[in-house]
Amino acid sequence: MMTTLFNRIALFLTIVALCACQEEKQEVVSPNGDLRVTIECIPENAYGEAVFSVDYKGKQVLAQTRLGMETEVQKLAGNLKLKSVSEAKPIVDDYQMLTGKRSHCMNEASERVYTFENESGQALDVTFRAYNDGVVFKYGICTESGKERIIREHTAYALPQGAKRWMQKYDIGYEGFFPLSTDGILTGHPEVDTWGYPALAELQDSVFVLLTEANIRRGHCGSLLYNGENRDCYQVRLADDKMLCEDAWESPWRVLIIGSLGDVVESTLVTDVADPSKVADTEWIEPGLVSWIYWAHNHGSKDYRLLKEYIDLAVRMKWPYNLIDWEWDEMGNGGKLEDAVKYATACGVKSLVWYNSSTAWLGPGPLYRLNKKEDRRKEYQWLSDLGVSGMKIDFFNGDSVSTMNYFIDLLEDAADYQLMVNFHGATVPRGWQRTYPHLMSVEGVYGAEWYNNNAILTDRAAAHNATLPFTRNVIGPMDYTPGTFSDSQYPHITSYGHELALPVLFESALQHMPDRPSVYAQLPEAVKQLLSVLPTAWDDTKLLAGYPGVEVVMARRKGDVWYIAGINGTDKPRTLRASLEKLPVDGKSMALFKDGADNRSFSIEENVPAGDSLIVDCLPRGGFVGVIK
Repeated sequence: MMTTLFNRIALFLTIVALCACQEEKQEVVSPNGDLRVTIECIPENAYGEAVFSVDYKGKQVLAQTRLGMETEVQKLAGNLKLKSVSEAKPIVDDYQMLTGKRSHCMNEASERVYTFENESGQALDVTFRAYNDGVVFKYGICTESGKERIIREHTAYALPQGAKRWMQKYDIGYEGFFPLSTDGILTGHPEVDTWGYPALAELQDSVFVLLTEANIRRGHCGSLLYNGENRDCYQVRLADDKMLCEDAWESPWRVLIIGSLGDVVESTLVTDVADPSKVADTEWIEPGLVSWIYWAHNHGSKDYRLLKEYIDLAVRMKWPYNLIDWEWDEMGNGGKLEDAVKYATACGVKSLVWYNSSTAWLGPGPLYRLNKKEDRRKEYQWLSDLGVSGMKIDFFNGDSVSTMNYFIDLLEDAADYQLMVNFHGATVPRGWQRTYPHLMSVEGVYGAEWYNNNAILTDRAAAHNATLPFTRNVIGPMDYTPGTFSDSQYPHITSYGHELALPVLFESALQHMPDRPSVYAQLPEAVKQLLSVLPTAWDDTKLLAGYPGVEVVMARRKGDVWYIAGINGTDKPRTLRASLEKLPVDGKSMALFKDGADNRSFSIEENVPAGDSLIVDCLPRGGFVGVIK
């Protein structure tokens, strides 16, 4: 009898625990009510899998994304129960940006902290925020010994079967394409199962999610996505096998931008969740166009007289900067680096100087001048004394903790010497452009530089260019080096109108203009004038039309001037159509630069009425720019 009674009591307690776990569904809702995140525990006995699902405008778009972390000491995944949930807390982001797609950024969210517990009483905090344009979450762990090593993250995003997705094969340089897939397999390469950020997917008709991460701090490594076990399930994998966590540790934010393509493209969620600026005095940080020697010659800056031609180009085009690229430590033919900087300064042009990070490819020098703090600060002081305004630092070694710490070291010391920074051969932005506003650009893109390396970009450029505004450039500045009107080692078959559109479509606070001085000299006067005054940081950005790989029409505002750019990503003639209802342009006129009779000419129209809509006929791989004042 006693055994039977105990069995009944045990069964009753198990049922109570199961019901409690099943009923403890707690929601966090965006301020506008469009996004609803449901966090729950799927039990096995009293403990189980912690998951979240997302509804958008009343329909579920993501189902049961797994949650969890694991250290060498604590397993906090698959064995959890929900212990407590905080009250909803309003979050308001209201800040200014010197660079990027919008100068005044505002966003609101609702936040709740969910505390889970495993069988041993060890706790995992998961902080969720629902913004109007997405969902973010981060993990918190209290270490038992003060120091533990994280060995695995269990986050796994489950996409609907057959969902369209545009994802880049993971590579530490992030220089790849974003091919369309519906099965999670890279065509011709079924062995590929790791993917880099950002990753775009169409969850339902015209409802998209962009997956990325933000606010990597010192001690964090980056992460990537893995779908080798289930092609529709993307697991977050850490770049390091083991990552030290001390005391009360927090992860970077996992970021899901959700909504229409316009919501995705216009979102500032990556910087919204980043730490505020750590630089008090920012008067010295100035975005601008840059003359650039490398692209046309496939060489750096070893020839002083040739470099002077690019400084003179910056003078004629009224561009504020010139980049002294690699090989400057071998400079000859009449001068050295100091002579080049002095000449540029006398011409009213500011100099940027290239460096090798000396962590990955130990090819061109100078080498090992930035790795140690004392050497780095000595070099920074020398550059500052010369009058150099910024640096392009190249060839980094992935997303490890050591590399992320090195990025931060470079940025923090550069601020002390008022040097702007452009990272090349590097990871993609994760919000540092807010925390360190002198971070002007990052490569992390298959850009025009690849016309020098092989023939692949020639045929793929148009579709690739029409994908980047929806993927890579959403998360931060992108040093693609757009606007190649002539040919380098391999030809381009995009039109002049297409190429002129790219410096507007592609956001980068330092926009490197890659072509030869002679080519810019031969452009129509109206085009030269446009390129002379083109902004590189914007007050507002609007997506007017488009679809990844097909077409894009975007409007960017600087002051009271709107710049509208569009490209055709296909190999057939295409008419681009866009509503201008989002723009206050009634009664104004537009200067329109579009495709001419062939892809190496322009058709330019002045004083085109800016009505409610814009319709432009484009050549195959064509494009246009409109300027409304």
